[in-house]
Amino acid sequence: MNKLLVENTDGGSVAVHVKNVIIGGKEKVVISGPCAVEDYDIMISIARKLKKLGVDIIRGGAFKPRTSPYSFQGLENEGLKILKKIGEEVGMPVISEIMDTRDVEGCYNYIDMIQIGSRNMYNYSLLKEVGKTNMPILLKRGMSATIEEWLYAAEYIMAEGNKSVVLCERGIRTFETYTRNTLDLNAVALIKERYRLPVIVDPSHGTGIRELVTRMSLAAITAGADGLEIESHIVPDEAMSDAAQTISMETLKTIIQNVKKLNIDFS
Repeated sequence: MNKLLVENTDGGSVAVHVKNVIIGGKEKVVISGPCAVEDYDIMISIARKLKKLGVDIIRGGAFKPRTSPYSFQGLENEGLKILKKIGEEVGMPVISEIMDTRDVEGCYNYIDMIQIGSRNMYNYSLLKEVGKTNMPILLKRGMSATIEEWLYAAEYIMAEGNKSVVLCERGIRTFETYTRNTLDLNAVALIKERYRLPVIVDPSHGTGIRELVTRMSLAAITAGADGLEIESHIVPDEAMSDAAQTISMETLKTIIQNVKKLNIDFS
């Protein structure tokens, strides 16, 4: 089926480098930060906490695709500048979502990894454009995408020459409405079993409920995920975006401590 997603026939996997961070290696990677970049003072406070906790990559949305056009849409280019500044100050790589082909070239100067969000997984023009770069890409699964469609989206990027792709399972839309989405850990296990690309899990969007994030984070690692992307904030209830699923620094600390305790051999 797939020409570039090399089947995993020998238990090996491709590792993707984001500066000094390796996704798909022996260590589990944690990406964390607020859903949206708010202002410098809040972001630097968050970043210093994340650094202390052992988080590997700082996340923060500058361009926010929201269901309602009246919701906070992000600080856009100013948000990218804030991310760059705090990343340099604390010595950590940063990741943010790019939504438009016109923004791809400009993001080189500000971020270390490009995120393609759920809503843009089917944006093939954008996938091709980031495929022409040499930047690592985090490709989130579309909210109603099959595994095959998700893998083909990765193919669009890789076919342009960029093989540094990390998949991110963030939950899919099903008939269940109690949680925000249904976190599909079957997909994680299948990808780790059959393909070489690294795959991480976003339990924040996968559940939409902060009280469930710890349990689903550990379940994701147990399923074989190479890491986690978690929304966190120093004052979760005051987060400008997705407050209900944003966890505290104390909860994040607990998750990281427990992830380090898990030593699962899938061979």
